Amino acid sequence: MTNQRDKTHNDRTQHSHHHHQEPVNHERHRHADEHRDHHAHEGHNHGGHGGHGHHGHHEHGNMVKDFKKRFYISLFVTIPILIMSPMIQSFIGVDWQVPYNQYILFVLASFIFFYGGWPFITGGLSELKEKNPGMMTLIGLAILVAYVYSSLTVFGLEGKDFFWELATLIDIMLLGHWIEMRSVMGASNALEELVKLMPSEAHRLDENDEVQDVAVSDLRNNDRVLVKPGEKIPVDGTIINGKSAIDESMLTGESVPVEKYKGDEVIGGSVNKEGSLTIQVEKTGEDSYLSQVITLVKEAQESRSRTQDITNKAAKWLFYVALAAGFITLFIWLILGYSFDVALERMVTVMVITCPHALGLAAPLVIAVSTSISAKHGLLIRNRANFEGARNLNAVVFDKTGTLTKGEFGVTNIVPAERYNEEEVISWAASLEQNSEHPIATGIVKSAKEKGIKLKKISDFESITGKGIQGVINGKKVNVVSPGYVTGQNMTYDEKLFNEMSEEGKTVVFVLLDDELAGMIALADIVRETAKEAIAALKENNIHSIMLTGDNKKVANWVAKQLDMDEVYAEVLPDQKADQVKKIKEKGWKVAMTGDGVNDAPALATADLGIAIGAGTDVAMETADVVLVKSNPKDVVSLIDLSRKTYRKMIQNLWWATGYNILAIPLAAGVLAPIGIVLSPAVGAVLMSLSTIIVAINAKLLKA
Repeated sequence: MTNQRDKTHNDRTQHSHHHHQEPVNHERHRHADEHRDHHAHEGHNHGGHGGHGHHGHHEHGNMVKDFKKRFYISLFVTIPILIMSPMIQSFIGVDWQVPYNQYILFVLASFIFFYGGWPFITGGLSELKEKNPGMMTLIGLAILVAYVYSSLTVFGLEGKDFFWELATLIDIMLLGHWIEMRSVMGASNALEELVKLMPSEAHRLDENDEVQDVAVSDLRNNDRVLVKPGEKIPVDGTIINGKSAIDESMLTGESVPVEKYKGDEVIGGSVNKEGSLTIQVEKTGEDSYLSQVITLVKEAQESRSRTQDITNKAAKWLFYVALAAGFITLFIWLILGYSFDVALERMVTVMVITCPHALGLAAPLVIAVSTSISAKHGLLIRNRANFEGARNLNAVVFDKTGTLTKGEFGVTNIVPAERYNEEEVISWAASLEQNSEHPIATGIVKSAKEKGIKLKKISDFESITGKGIQGVINGKKVNVVSPGYVTGQNMTYDEKLFNEMSEEGKTVVFVLLDDELAGMIALADIVRETAKEAIAALKENNIHSIMLTGDNKKVANWVAKQLDMDEVYAEVLPDQKADQVKKIKEKGWKVAMTGDGVNDAPALATADLGIAIGAGTDVAMETADVVLVKSNPKDVVSLIDLSRKTYRKMIQNLWWATGYNILAIPLAAGVLAPIGIVLSPAVGAVLMSLSTIIVAINAKLLKA
């Protein structure tokens, strides 16, 4: 493979615009079809809530609004219920008699039960259908029992009603769900975003070479399409006329725009930088490269098993405990000879108390706090379950371009020839390059500006095929040319040093003054300082760092050496990235993937935790579980740290929330009745409020 590439590369450099970068080998894009079968669908375990990260964005937004509305309306109706409840009245020592008190309470409570409680009843039913009771079933059971029993007491059954308990339980659970859903950003506009990458219109040429603007969907194979400079290429095809540098970094991860000539293939969605191109359409619709990436992302998202919250597990246990404790209580009180009314009241008290209000807030409050902490630190958390799993990571896979490196050229070496110094070489080169749009030019000009070098005035600027560029500055002829040109002119230069720099994957250009060599300038994709710190911090945590890139081996190894990374996989095609992540997962490791391009999207979706670098593409961000807004690889480390702290807080909160139950259930069941202590529902209410307050305060204590 490498020899083949080197050969193409050498032929190419002869007529390239001072460009020593290896072109993408187009064999690559052909095996996109072979990946289809390996996405087995691991069971869809939809956690009762918060679990489905991948509903449509609108749907999610509407659900958040719906919970909010239900919460406020229910809260409003709860106020009269509290004022009219005999239990609350006796608690504050008043006795306000309202005519038809019971019936008004019944109507208000019925409204709250059916309006506010409906999501829990339906949620509980669907959990039971899946034979997997959780939070929804537990809440559903408690509100159903409280409502039915209280209604019976209105219409003749002996006993006290639990309307206020019912109303407050529904309010707090609605609040918990609303907080939770608001902090889980709606996931998955990924596919809409990918589709946006595709231009919707194309300039089709008819038989007389007249341009017609048509919708991309109307293009057929073998149509000819004109692509102007700066436009996106509408479909996969072959260049039949023109040449240009094409930026494919979003799609392939190749850091440098690739020079393309007649006969080369181009990918739909990539950006045409310089020249005008005429393209013959090769693949449309389903077959195009981008469509295949879309399919991959879709498959990876669907096949990802959804981790259920710990809260759901706790809720599941409490559901069984509530049922068992309720019936045991009923039977024991009946066996002891009490009337059915008394036994039933005990049973209902136990069942209602078993559903802790605090449990509904235990996780959401911690989630809300950790989400706001993470947002301050520039981490956007989109998939909670996967973020919580980050505490167990064994390996972090990094994409190179744009993640570990800045994705832009910077000058790494300036090698002046005899009689010249570094400043002169960069000054002449930058003065000549200041008019060029090429990424290499941008890198050279930026470097000169950083050194505080003033650029000279230029006249007669021109780009000469095979020679690079040339211009006249201060009466001297200045050229910046490719290695091919220098070799062709038999000029002598330090070949050993040149080869060393090329081995490291650097792009080398030569600066000539009046046809005499003034020096060489080597450029490479600049490594981020923060990446070094991030890798070092991961090492301290015994987390393996791996680089996965579509770029060539030399470049990848050079970057990895600078960063001291554990493993490198280079020349990996976008559709193979996801497979590579799978292979690492097969070791039994928990893997995070960090990337910024469309080509990383399938791998981000396959990894246990997908982390997108904020400066990247919308697609990468949409497939990721976490987005690093500041594009700082070091944030990966703070992310793992925050995940560990968040998890600890949640466990503490669950103990606080359920600890109250462990205490209250036997008391409510009447264990201490023989010595005259029966937990009155009012005291139960106080204990319940206490545990809710403790949980809220504990969540607020979470610090990054």
